[in-house]
Amino acid sequence: MRVVLSTYGSRGDVEPMAALAARLRELGAEVRVCAPPDEEFAQRLAGVGARSVAEMLGIRSVSVTFQQLTLPSPHRAPLAYPGRPFPPEVTDHRVLWDLDAQSINELFGAALNTNRASNGLPPVDDVRGYVIGDQPWLATDPVLDPWQETPELDVVQTGAWILPDTRPLPAELVAFLDAGEPPVYVGFGSMPMHASKDVARVAIEAVRAQGRRALVRRGWADLALIDGRDDCFVVGEVNQQALFGRVAAVVHHGGAGTTTAAALAGAPQVVVPQAADQPYWAGRVAGLGIGAAHDGPAPTAESLPAALRTALAPETRVRAAAVAGTIRTDGAAVAAKLLLDVVSRERASASV
Repeated sequence: MRVVLSTYGSRGDVEPMAALAARLRELGAEVRVCAPPDEEFAQRLAGVGARSVAEMLGIRSVSVTFQQLTLPSPHRAPLAYPGRPFPPEVTDHRVLWDLDAQSINELFGAALNTNRASNGLPPVDDVRGYVIGDQPWLATDPVLDPWQETPELDVVQTGAWILPDTRPLPAELVAFLDAGEPPVYVGFGSMPMHASKDVARVAIEAVRAQGRRALVRRGWADLALIDGRDDCFVVGEVNQQALFGRVAAVVHHGGAGTTTAAALAGAPQVVVPQAADQPYWAGRVAGLGIGAAHDGPAPTAESLPAALRTALAPETRVRAAAVAGTIRTDGAAVAAKLLLDVVSRERASASV
């Protein structure tokens, strides 16, 4: 059986697909992962066009999301994207979801239907509904991201798709970790952190104010050390699964992957959300008692130490360890088996 996994975005969007690909290959499938070279917004047409390609070829397709905020639900409002805010006077969730559908139609409808027409396919009136489909998959952990059932949508929550990372930590990093008490990790992944001009200094000084060492990841924010003191260390790309079990806390932007990795490691978190679904994950971390949700995207000399005090409190560490034991690690395996079972049943039905 051949399977194509199509995605767009940065590592947080691509790595889960790689995890699913690995599990599918273990079950005998031939798999290819298709992803654009960058995460520019224009590339997102791939996301709304993938199902049309499958329709044209007459093959099975499944829509998956790595956070539930793009799935219509009466229990909460949709994401408000930059450049298309919702009217502030509108608070009814169903009305907001209707406005979200209109906005997506305006963004993608013309381009999608032009391409569909050129391939002999009928036009789509509801782009969002078409892309999501009747039974979308939610590839998140049910403890971190519990889905509330709705009569409008039949969601299959598989658990997060986690790709096991067996890479050893660099020797210099291991030496730093071994040289003292667990440090506080600070890293913001693919976020450039434009809201804070001196985020490295603010973060390192906030960590030092708690009597802790700092471990800084460069990332897209290009974080760096602020002086030559030996209580700080800077790293590039690193195995988070191995690292997060050795830190006192994780300060990060709130991407789904980093949030899940820290939760699985039992590391208390400080989430400094920048955009999109990140405020949601910050709220989940705070709500579960496994860390703190920083108020706003720009950490300051006052706000970050306060959040760190919450994360470094003994009771937060205890709670984080307890939640870690509930996080599922088999999401990709569950999804792989489910996908192959569904296709096998459909083939069997077609041959009768």
